[in-house]
Amino acid sequence: MNDLVKAIEGLPKIVKFILNLFWGVLGNIYRLIRSIAKKNLVGIVLACVLLICGGFFILWFIDLIFILLDKEIWWID
Repeated sequence: MNDLVKAIEGLPKIVKFILNLFWGVLGNIYRLIRSIAKKNLVGIVLACVLLICGGFFILWFIDLIFILLDKEIWWID
């Protein structure tokens, strides 16, 4: 899982922005993978709830801003 997290973090900024712009689920999948890699049960549950309930629209705009500012996608650790 750590390799997958590093691969997503290693993508160029424009690629992350375009993927997140057209496929907003990318941010929540990243949150889920990151929580699994850190063995954070609360993060796993929250990421699953966001994916199932369509909560990715809540954080979609924030993810786009963070990517443009070249910061890490926000999530609990």
